[in-house]
Amino acid sequence: MATQHGLHGFHVGGRFHLRAHPGAMKADVAAKVTSAVGVREAAIAALRVGVGFAFFWAFLDKTFGLGYSTPSARAWIHGGSPTKGFLASVNVGPWQSMYHAWAGKQWADWLFMLGLLGIGLALILGIGLRFAAVAGTILVAMMWFAVFPPAKHAADGSASGSVNPFVDEHVMDALALFTIAAFGTGSRLGLGAMWAKLPFVRRHRALL
Repeated sequence: MATQHGLHGFHVGGRFHLRAHPGAMKADVAAKVTSAVGVREAAIAALRVGVGFAFFWAFLDKTFGLGYSTPSARAWIHGGSPTKGFLASVNVGPWQSMYHAWAGKQWADWLFMLGLLGIGLALILGIGLRFAAVAGTILVAMMWFAVFPPAKHAADGSASGSVNPFVDEHVMDALALFTIAAFGTGSRLGLGAMWAKLPFVRRHRALL
């Protein structure tokens, strides 16, 4: 058996075959694994930024009345309530009366809007992802109960419009938030690496 340039050669049936050196094979496998991990992290980072922008855009639209879900006349800066219309119209689920009582309350407006802003910015910037994921999951869970997909009929007997009793966009948002928090891709397309080096974050790893 002869070796040349990191390859082992051997004769089989009069033919000369080349076999890759074990070190080269390991390096090739390591390169492929690194590439796969990089693609996965980039994909989850893109998901993180996308979900974050969805929260942040909701904040902007409700604050300034950009004309999408909120007309200018009902903008928060013009005295409109970000929660009144949605919560007052809840007509399904076990928490109807609670949501009606909260509708338009100043504390509810502030909590809701600060939640949208904080969650959105944290996800976009890649900082505080664990807190953002928990807060975001609580927020979308509250919204899930407001639309309550398991209900086929509203309180007045009309069709609720639900097309799936369990999984809707709120559940998908929660799953996305869980994935983002589990893989922690704040350093990709974000400031996660810088955030992790801050002294108070080093002392309190839950802030990652």
